[in-house]
Amino acid sequence: MGMQFGIFTVGDVTPDPTTGRTPTEHERIKAMTTIALKAEEVGLDVFATGEHHNPPFVPSSPTTMLGWIAARTSRLLLSTATTLITTNDPVKIAEDYAMLQHLADGRVDLMLGRGNTGPVYPWFGQDIRNGIALAVENYSLLHRLWREEVVDWKGKFRTPLQSFTATPAPLDGVPPFVWHGSIRSPEIAEQAAYYGDGFFANHIFWPKEHTQRMVGLYRQRFEHYGHGSADQAIVGLGGQVFMRKNSQDAVKEFRPYFDNAPVYGHGPSLEEFTAETPLTVGSPQQVIDRTLSFREYVGDYQRQLFLMDHAGLPLKTVLEQLDILGEEVVPVLRKEFAAIRKPGVPDAPTHASLLAAAAAKESIVEDAEAVPAGKDAL
Repeated sequence: MGMQFGIFTVGDVTPDPTTGRTPTEHERIKAMTTIALKAEEVGLDVFATGEHHNPPFVPSSPTTMLGWIAARTSRLLLSTATTLITTNDPVKIAEDYAMLQHLADGRVDLMLGRGNTGPVYPWFGQDIRNGIALAVENYSLLHRLWREEVVDWKGKFRTPLQSFTATPAPLDGVPPFVWHGSIRSPEIAEQAAYYGDGFFANHIFWPKEHTQRMVGLYRQRFEHYGHGSADQAIVGLGGQVFMRKNSQDAVKEFRPYFDNAPVYGHGPSLEEFTAETPLTVGSPQQVIDRTLSFREYVGDYQRQLFLMDHAGLPLKTVLEQLDILGEEVVPVLRKEFAAIRKPGVPDAPTHASLLAAAAAKESIVEDAEAVPAGKDAL
């Protein structure tokens, strides 16, 4: 597949500042599923949903939503942005995402993260001061549950497991690919590198130098742990765009949404924010040029996801944005990124590629075991 392009949603329910109307939770949930179907229709590769347990966000149950989308799509890869590895039980994550993987015929991966709100920890019986320790311990268990038929385990944050088997087992014995998502924590880049998993830099609110440092650390540690060269590490980036044919029209239309957005509204100006972060508001060509520039500071990477449906933008507008993205932007990005990619850089992982890699590894082991012992084997 080469590089993957798609969208991620945080599922915020935000008033439209131009009309004052706030969608209902029901409308917002249905809008998210409509957006996912549109993503497949316009030729994107990935749809990822956030997981939040606090208003004004609605996606509290990602596997339910992604299961619904899986039933109505045939090609779209379903992911998360992010699954809370800290406050979800790793046993439940193992089961829920393996089930989704079966239902979607392998079109599933997930991004693990710690979430964006402190109170979620006590709501799920945890302490925020243990955030990093929970992420490390819980993922260590999840990793084993997907790879070992019977697990005996003891840790600090949940009851021990004795002779436990997670069901269903991953499809074809191949666990969903895992990205570790982070905005600011070097420990998460380290964790992704240790396991040879993917690292997803949110890349939305911070200057490029910050993203460059985080991805650089991950690549260096990926190589350190023996998973391949730094160039072979699996990197994903977030991004944020708003487009119209004429860039002045894009700026004029997006400004009220930007100025009142829950995250960065009432702060820096739109012009300051687009200069300092990867937010791009303008023409399709400006989005193409800006996105291609990401490679200059993170290297060749495997997945680019855009945030399109936030800050109260009406569904109609988001669907128009997806048409522009799918018809005018992504085809050019695919071609341009492929043309400048260094040889030996791996494609974005899929179930098929992971299955092929597992089969190749097994065949190497079998060949090694078939060599007769003797002087030639010494």
